[in-house]
Amino acid sequence: MRAARRARRFALLTFLAIILVVALALSAFGGNSRPIDSLAVGNVIASAQTKPFPQIVALRGLVRIQMPIAQSQATAIGYHSSAENALALKPLGHQGNEGALQSVFHKIFGGGGGHPTWYQLDGGATSALDVGGVPGTSVYAPVDGTIVGLTPYIVAGHRFGSRIDIQPQSAPSLVVSVTQLRADPSLKVGVNVVSGATRIGAVADLAKIERQALARYTNDAGNHVSIELRPAATLVLN
Repeated sequence: MRAARRARRFALLTFLAIILVVALALSAFGGNSRPIDSLAVGNVIASAQTKPFPQIVALRGLVRIQMPIAQSQATAIGYHSSAENALALKPLGHQGNEGALQSVFHKIFGGGGGHPTWYQLDGGATSALDVGGVPGTSVYAPVDGTIVGLTPYIVAGHRFGSRIDIQPQSAPSLVVSVTQLRADPSLKVGVNVVSGATRIGAVADLAKIERQALARYTNDAGNHVSIELRPAATLVLN
């Protein structure tokens, strides 16, 4: 019995050692040192696309966050923690900057694949979703719902675009907040929007006042639209 247990422990340690060696090899020799998202603009034909085709990029219960920018015009997708009490989102697709051990695990046991590619921008939760686009890029509603708030978006005491709050049709007790964009003049509180079809604004330029983490994975300053999800009661309290 003791010999059998020793043999099992030895086999387990050998297996873990192999995984560690493979992980180190992949991190040392695999891939580019600076990953560039596959969403980067570069296809002249695809650039004619104006509206995003239907693509769910994140989930939270019944809420399905749709791609808010045309895929051909999006530069990268990133997640980070929010300063406020936003709810964590479940990213769909593949994490482009996952750790070596996690990458090896997925290669051996599967999972962690698919589209789109996304990046973790900090070590916190995935409560804020950033979708990159050059300033002026059209932004479309990420969910079906109703506009319940249109307020200035303030950075360093100055207004940079608007915050648009949408009550999702699938979860009326929640609010989807979209920031870092200039709101479309036609928007008003009470207006219904359709995901991927209703233009709600354009990406604002915050590069001069804010160092944007998404820039590590794009070929530009990392401007983007940001999406967060929180309980509707939070909106009233704030």
